Amino acid sequence: MSERLLRTFISVTVPKEIISLREMLRTTVNFQKKNLRWIKIGQIHLTLKFLGFAPEETIDDLNSVIASVVSRYQKIDLTVKGTGCFPVPTRPRVLWLGIEGETEKLIQLVTDLNTELEQHGFPAEPQQYTPHITLARIKYPPKHTPDIESFLQTTYDPINMMINRVQFLRSELFPGGPVYSILGTHFLAPEDTKEN
Repeated sequence: MSERLLRTFISVTVPKEIISLREMLRTTVNFQKKNLRWIKIGQIHLTLKFLGFAPEETIDDLNSVIASVVSRYQKIDLTVKGTGCFPVPTRPRVLWLGIEGETEKLIQLVTDLNTELEQHGFPAEPQQYTPHITLARIKYPPKHTPDIESFLQTTYDPINMMINRVQFLRSELFPGGPVYSILGTHFLAPEDTKEN
């Protein structure tokens, strides 16, 4: 009997203010609906690492690895600010919100997760981690390159975002979009017990 594989990733929940911000930013892009997919409200998150397919029997071990890494860190203070896209504005594929604040601490957390998980068969991403919150994806080739200038020039009040826990999630793909379920929740170390 073949092993059951789960499509998995590690992420952080985002502030509720992102919901109204997403709705506002949707009005800045006029583009074919079939080629532009906005992330559903309940699925917006800050991805730390996409693991891909993991055997179901390894989930407990992976949760232990994630918990061990996360417990080395105290809360991480971030700010959601600005907009951007990947790879370039003239041919955007991803529209996102920017992340500022203790980003070096966040990047180190992701680096440590990559280091530990690589020993369990999950290679680190080849490119350096760039903190961002994905809002929309553009499918190519569209008939016309989308004009995202208004999206990129939109300003909004910065949103405070504090990370005190991370989630290990399963992503199941369906015609209507992915459905997420929680495989584990792991808390960063409390400030009053963390050694300096």
